[in-house]
Amino acid sequence: MTRLTGATGRFAAHLTIFATALAFAGCARCEYVSSSEGDWDTQRADMVRVLRDRYGMTDERVLEAMATVRRHVYIPGDFLGVVPPYGDHPCPIGYSQTISQPFIVAYMTSRMDIRPGEKVLEIGTGSGYQAAILAELDADVYTIEIIPELAEHARGVLESEGYDSVHVLAGDGYLGWPEHAPFDAIIVTCAPEEVPEALVSQLADNGRMILPVGEDPYSQSLVVCRIVDGVLTVEQDIPVMFVPMVHGESSP
Repeated sequence: MTRLTGATGRFAAHLTIFATALAFAGCARCEYVSSSEGDWDTQRADMVRVLRDRYGMTDERVLEAMATVRRHVYIPGDFLGVVPPYGDHPCPIGYSQTISQPFIVAYMTSRMDIRPGEKVLEIGTGSGYQAAILAELDADVYTIEIIPELAEHARGVLESEGYDSVHVLAGDGYLGWPEHAPFDAIIVTCAPEEVPEALVSQLADNGRMILPVGEDPYSQSLVVCRIVDGVLTVEQDIPVMFVPMVHGESSP
């Protein structure tokens, strides 16, 4: 049973879409240099300041995680110089994929209200950055990436950064990870045409899921699903633009 609720547009005016990063990827590398870890720390603090001042974010747990996780190390070396890692935009990571804009990472994480010890499934590991944010919130993180090379990259960086308890699977996100279901929360960082039924079925009661939905990247929106007493509610949220969610060979 599904009940629809109204849309919100609280942060829509501030949204920077992933196409910005793809445009940067086609140009010359940015002329910025970070000569020390202190430089990265300063840029990371500036990123969090933008989240507070420009977007009005007040979720201190998420902001602290964003201030802690070293975003730049998750960008593969060949792409580290394309755009500033801590800028207010997505960052390309290869294979036509990106790390989402910091605001989107923080916003989606905050909307899920992740609590310590909760089991969280991420669909679309990418660089591993979102998984690290979830792990920093003391979640039990399971993450699936359909591109094997990115899954391997993410696994290596997460381990080197001390998040070796994150479970990384190279596989089809449309299928979820039924062996470890149910999940308290699911975060999807790529856009299916509609909400995948397999993921809904893997939510725990009182579980929630956030994902971008839409075949046309220019008309996507975030959707928040919740299951309460066996009833699924679906709430339309802010407009976004994400890379498409890709079907694996075993997907229906």
